[in-house]
This record gives sequence, C-alpha cells and structure tokens, in this order.
Amino acid sequence: MTELNLLQAVMDLAPIGKMGAALGAGIAAIAAAIGIGNIGKSAVESIARQPEASGSIQTNMILTAALIEGVALFAIVICLLIAIK
Repeated sequence: MTELNLLQAVMDLAPIGKMGAALGAGIAAIAAAIGIGNIGKSAVESIARQPEASGSIQTNMILTAALIEGVALFAIVICLLIAIK
C-alpha cells in the first residue's frame, strides 16, 4: 500500500517538473540574448576605438555569438525533452 502512495505522490509532482523545464528553457533563451547583446556592445566599442582591427573583431564576435547560440539551443532542447517526458 505504501508503494502506491509513493507513486501517487510522484505523479502529483510531474506538472511541477514540467513547469521547471519550461522555466529553464526561458532562462536559457534570456541568458543567451543578454550574452549576445553584451558581445555586440563590446565589439562595437572595440571597433570604435580601433577601426583598423574591425575585421578580426567582427570575426571573433560572430564566432562567439554562434557558440553562445549553440549552447542556448542545446539547453532549450534538453529542457523541452524533460517537459515532454
């Protein structure tokens, strides 16, 4: 009888887990947006200070933004997989 009660208690917590996964996906998306915004801001400031280095600054900015997007996408996919199960 206690196993049934324990199973029922776990089933009652399933919506909270899905809500946590959705919250995690939202936080991952917001954090990525803030990070890419900071990269863009710093790149523009750097180009304004040293216009002759704009090519390498832009290359590094795009590469870093792509890596942040990849990590954010991975986090969102994991959170959504948790929410589906």
